[in-house]
Amino acid sequence: MTGLERYWYRVSPAHLLLLPISWLFGALAATRRLLYRTGILPSHRLSVPVVVIGNISVGGTGKTPLTLAIASHLVAMGWHPVIVSRGFGGAAKLQPVTANSTAQQVGDEPLLMAQRRICPVWTGTDRVATARAALLSHPECNVVLCDDGLQHYRLQRDFEIVVVDGRRRFGNGLLLPAGPLREGEWRLNTVDAVVVNGGKPAADQYDMQLAGALLHNLRHPERTASAAELRGLHLHAVAGIGHPQRFFDHLADLGLTVTPHAFPDHHPYSASDLDFTDCDALLLTEKDAVKCAPFADDRYWVLRVDTQVDSALFAHLLRKIAPNGRKTA
Repeated sequence: MTGLERYWYRVSPAHLLLLPISWLFGALAATRRLLYRTGILPSHRLSVPVVVIGNISVGGTGKTPLTLAIASHLVAMGWHPVIVSRGFGGAAKLQPVTANSTAQQVGDEPLLMAQRRICPVWTGTDRVATARAALLSHPECNVVLCDDGLQHYRLQRDFEIVVVDGRRRFGNGLLLPAGPLREGEWRLNTVDAVVVNGGKPAADQYDMQLAGALLHNLRHPERTASAAELRGLHLHAVAGIGHPQRFFDHLADLGLTVTPHAFPDHHPYSASDLDFTDCDALLLTEKDAVKCAPFADDRYWVLRVDTQVDSALFAHLLRKIAPNGRKTA
């Protein structure tokens, strides 16, 4: 935890300086939201339902794994989703994402999603333009999944999901920069679903857990290893995600003892970053692996995680978007 993040989970004398900025941030955010709600700033509706998977706090909460889980479920139910993402860390241009793209071109999370080969993935800073281009290129698609973008009010949506980190929750409950919140906790009362990743959800919320125990060799994906096969080796673990400790805790739950290395979210890795001595195996998240593939050697292993989510979420989602009559046969 570095920089301002150190102040997001407590209240300290430094907040005497941070709070006025936080109040200003809140006022500007509220004004912007009001301008969209009243139509002073224009918003745009697409020809198909739009599902936004976002959060109200800074940092990783599990939006991308949930987006993939929703995409998989929709495909199984006969829908044809397309995923739209801002492409943070990429070239900031409107473009399709393929499994052969690079993280420098499209961003790490979109590349990760494209490599799952569930449905088309597009990136662009303007989500309205990106979604329209994606639908034009893929006329069979009948639902847009927006990975992040809860506060991107230019794009009208049919279903909003907020993903909450069940362990960190909302820190000290303050808005940026005094706390980790982009919007106040009141926003939870306005969305269609609140999904809690880890921890215990409230009665009207949905449970989500990340599960994964098998590691894939980054250079040779057909090679796999269980946690038991790696025990006793000198292991280093790398995480450049919003909440690195979640990954390290997951490895500990698998019975692995590792030397942890936390990097900033979306960190652009180089080989020298990971040149650890006394390292038999280097364990990575999927998000980090897509950036390390160009220089990986046989010691690099990737833990793939899948989402286990309350099936009632999917039923709620389909009830909301199917009546719109925009699902193709």
